Amino acid sequence: MLLPAHQLGQDSEDAAAAYLTAQGYTIVQRNYRYRRAEIDLIARLESALLVFVEVKARSTTQFGYPEAFVTERKRQLFRLAAEQVQEELDWHGDIRFDVLAVTPVAAGFRIEHFEDAFY
Repeated sequence: MLLPAHQLGQDSEDAAAAYLTAQGYTIVQRNYRYRRAEIDLIARLESALLVFVEVKARSTTQFGYPEAFVTERKRQLFRLAAEQVQEELDWHGDIRFDVLAVTPVAAGFRIEHFEDAFY
């Protein structure tokens, strides 16, 4: 059974946050909004790296893989929001933009982590 899009998105973000936490990341914020931009997850890895995460979910890969749906416009808005976060946090450390591609499987979700997905 396919989940409604909103539910798939929420469940995928929950799964992505749990995945990152299990990998040693600390979730700083979820669903950060700045103007027309949104960052799904902001995480820290140790103390020196701030990671901005786009969670892309698709109920099926029939029309393409989730990571392929991060458009250039989305990247531009993502970078804009990331700059605002850095200013608000007075962050001077390293940053990275990651994409987590999420697809439902029988036992939950399949998650692929693309580090440094774009600049």
